Amino acid sequence: MNDMSEGYHYNVMRRAIELIDGHSAEGGEGLSLDDLAREMGMSPAHFQRLFTKWSGVSPKKFQQYLTLGHAKVLLRDHFTTLETAGSVGLSGSGRLHDLFLRWEAMSPGEYARKGAGLKINWGWFDSPFGLALVMGTDKGLCGIGFASEMGEEAAMEDLASRWPNASFVEDPMFLRPWVLAAFQAETGDLEKVPVYMIGTSLQIKVWEALMRIPSGEVTTYSEIARAIGNPRAVRAVGTAVGRNPVSWLIPCHRAMRKSGGLGGYH
Repeated sequence: MNDMSEGYHYNVMRRAIELIDGHSAEGGEGLSLDDLAREMGMSPAHFQRLFTKWSGVSPKKFQQYLTLGHAKVLLRDHFTTLETAGSVGLSGSGRLHDLFLRWEAMSPGEYARKGAGLKINWGWFDSPFGLALVMGTDKGLCGIGFASEMGEEAAMEDLASRWPNASFVEDPMFLRPWVLAAFQAETGDLEKVPVYMIGTSLQIKVWEALMRIPSGEVTTYSEIARAIGNPRAVRAVGTAVGRNPVSWLIPCHRAMRKSGGLGGYH
C-alpha cells in the first residue's frame, strides 16, 4: 500500500479520466485507445490493462458510460428496485457489493448531541485513491475522506465538522486493521470492516438503501425516496447521498438522477 507506483498509477488514471470527461463534455467522438495511451505516455496495451484494473471497465466502455444515451440504457438494463433487493436479503446487515459489511447506526438522540461524549479516532492512510483520512469509533468506521481533490485540511474539516462536540484522537494504529481490510476488498475481507453510521434518521435510511444496491446495478434518487417511504423527498435524498461520510464503502456513486446522469456524491 506504500508502493510509489500505486500513487503514480492513480495520478495517471486521474489524468486519463479528466481527459475523457473533458472531451465528452465538448460533444466530441470518443478518444481512441491509441490517442489516450499516447497522452499518458504508455503503450496502448499497457494503458488498456492499467485503466481496466483501476476503473473496472475498458477505456471505450468508460466513454460510453459518459453519454446520456448509454446512461439510459444502463438504467433500463441494470436498474434495480430496492424493494426487490430487500426482499432477497440485500439489506444493510446483508450484502454490500458482493461482500459482507457489518454496520450499526447512531440513535437520533445521540446524533442530536453532535457527537458529545463520543471518541473518534482518526489517521491518514495511503489508499488506491490517494491519501485518505479515516475516522472511526470503537464500533466501526464512521468517516472516509480523500485528500487528492480537496486537500488534507479541507478533508479534515469536512468530516470533523459533522460531529463538532466529539473528542478527536489521532490513533491510526487503532484503525489500521479495518483500513487494510477496506482497501483490500478484493481479498474478501469486508466482513471484517464494521461501519458506524452517524447522521440524521433520513440520511441513515438513504445510506442503508444505497447498501441494498447489488453490485453492478444502479438506482435513482426517486426510487430511493420511495424505498424509504418518502416519495416526495427526492431532493433530500440527493443531499443525503452527497453527505455520505463513508466514501466508497457505502456506494453513493450508484445512485443516479432520473435523467440518467450522475448526481453529487462524496
